[in-house]
Amino acid sequence: MNRKTLVLPTVAALLAPVLVACGGSGGAGKGGGAIVIGTTDRFEETTDAPAPFDPAAAYDIGVWNVLHSTFQTLLRLPRSGTTPTPDAASKCSWGDRKNEQFRCTLRSGLKFSNGHALTAEDVKFSIDRARTINFENGPVSLLSNIDRVETPSELEVVFQLKTPDATFPQKIATPAAAIVDAESYDKNKLDNGFKVVGSGPYTLQTEEKDGRVVKAVLNRNKDYQGAVEPQNDKVEMRFYDDSRSMEKALKAGDIDIMNRTLSPDQVSRLRGEAGKDVKLLEAPGQEISYLAFNTDDPTVKNKAVRQAMAQIVDRAALARDSYDRTNDPLYSLVPMGITGHQNSFSNKYGDPSAEKARGILRSGNVSTPVPLTLTYTTDHYGEATEKSFKTLQKQLNDSGLFSVKLQGKEWSDFRPEAAAGKYAVYGMGWFPDFPDPDNFVAPFIGRDNFLRSPYRNNKISNELIPDSREAAQREAAAKYFQQAQDIVADEVPVLPLWQGKQYVAARENVTGAEWALNSASEMQPWELARGV
Repeated sequence: MNRKTLVLPTVAALLAPVLVACGGSGGAGKGGGAIVIGTTDRFEETTDAPAPFDPAAAYDIGVWNVLHSTFQTLLRLPRSGTTPTPDAASKCSWGDRKNEQFRCTLRSGLKFSNGHALTAEDVKFSIDRARTINFENGPVSLLSNIDRVETPSELEVVFQLKTPDATFPQKIATPAAAIVDAESYDKNKLDNGFKVVGSGPYTLQTEEKDGRVVKAVLNRNKDYQGAVEPQNDKVEMRFYDDSRSMEKALKAGDIDIMNRTLSPDQVSRLRGEAGKDVKLLEAPGQEISYLAFNTDDPTVKNKAVRQAMAQIVDRAALARDSYDRTNDPLYSLVPMGITGHQNSFSNKYGDPSAEKARGILRSGNVSTPVPLTLTYTTDHYGEATEKSFKTLQKQLNDSGLFSVKLQGKEWSDFRPEAAAGKYAVYGMGWFPDFPDPDNFVAPFIGRDNFLRSPYRNNKISNELIPDSREAAQREAAAKYFQQAQDIVADEVPVLPLWQGKQYVAARENVTGAEWALNSASEMQPWELARGV
């Protein structure tokens, strides 16, 4: 079956209620007080991540949800849509026609949560600090095209870029460019613990035990000046070991809303139950899941092995059997709804076929069955992960061409070991840093790729990406990313599996839940309030 390019309208963070589910009453679901958000995210100190809330190190959707609420960036994504709007800045614009100089003017009178004034020097310090620390698993690659930061005055910041980059405004709207207090952070190293000194819409209070956050409270920052207008005075985050206990808390009224992470069976159950206390909201999403390859590992170094896997994997069956159709099959790195999406893997490989895969392996002089270990994280991408990897294992083994074993690892070990090249094939997820095709290609290719993959493609890195970044109108960049997607489908440094949908479950009396997630799937707790 030929799945031709399909482009859906970009989701503007609007979640459409699909059905009302049953639940109890009382607790956080009634009256005033904090809006309580339940999550299965874990915020903990580890050897590889000693400062979970330090913007120079944080590169995970769960942590970024906290940083967006407590730090300011010059720009931030709006309530809906994909064009950044001023936050700490009063205005920003390009200073030239080549997209190589970007200028911002700060709002006057900005303050950090400790009372210190926020000036252009703090912006420069924050950017320079992240680049100096250059944390291996952090977001510094988003800032790698900056040549230097200049501060002509106390309120003016000028970014001189190495090469043209039309995506730069979106990059500095991410927590990679969060503004920290130059008097509170060391310029050469990460802090330890969970300190946050920012100027965002909320301040943060945490309670920790054994190096892990057990309670987090966001209090409205009375000194905040920016694009956000909080609809509440306090948000509390409660942490759960699994989604079942989180769902129980929601139905009991102990929490008001939950988003990370709903399992497929929960989504199906909440869709089908009748009642009036809890509502489920659903929208298309831009989260993707994929297999990543260490292309230097002897097991998968031969491109034919990776191509044969691409030929065998049945994404439709994976979405049906492991995820109960709560996500969609994905045939490219760039998901549906993003400019330039096309189904490159489907166009190249067609329907799953063991016979065609056998021919690919034979042409590549690969002996069968190919021994392979698939590694996945047991505690980061939801409870369906293990089931999905068992499905992948069965698909590959049933072909007779592979002998696959599974290996599950906790995220605290999985992420650094994967980056160190210890796994031949492993499962990863990706939430966009910003909603642009660039962010589904550039982070995976080249010397600074966040996977630390040895895979290189000069055509993509040296021609297609640079050419695309000269296009201020992003529709004009589509042709470059379509070529890049075709190259990835041929060389298979990664193997796309599925594209997620966005789900939020909330108490019926919570308002603003339809705006709870923005176009990058980030939580916007300031939109939440308690209605009648």
